[in-house]
Amino acid sequence: MSTRFIEWRPPEIQHGKLTRWNWMVQYPEGLKLGKYTDIGAFTYINAKYGVTIEDYVQIGSHCSIYSESTIDGKTGQVIIKRNARIGSHSVVMPGVTIGENSIIGAFSFVNKDIPPNVIAFGVPVKVYRRLTDEEIEKLMEGISK
Repeated sequence: MSTRFIEWRPPEIQHGKLTRWNWMVQYPEGLKLGKYTDIGAFTYINAKYGVTIEDYVQIGSHCSIYSESTIDGKTGQVIIKRNARIGSHSVVMPGVTIGENSIIGAFSFVNKDIPPNVIAFGVPVKVYRRLTDEEIEKLMEGISK
């Protein structure tokens, strides 16, 4: 396991209040948070209809993850699979699944499912390319299997 996670402890999460690391969850009862996650400051998570963040996920600062969109009435569980990474200032919309090991570029608008092992970015998000076996291996370094 990576040395950066040796001291990892699950955060204390209260509805609408900043965590110790300055990110916030509304409806924390709808959040399933895996181990060894890294969520950046000022990220907002609306888990009213369910948000699952699996082990080793990294989410940059100032991201927004919505299981509910009051503008267009869409709702749906958001699932971010093991070892995925989301760049800062990105928005993830209701009903989206981001695949294992996938990387979302900064400032992306994720309004559709992203398959595993790809790099995707943009407004709206588009898959740029598949990760090579070597890139996947490097992403997997330091995490327990």
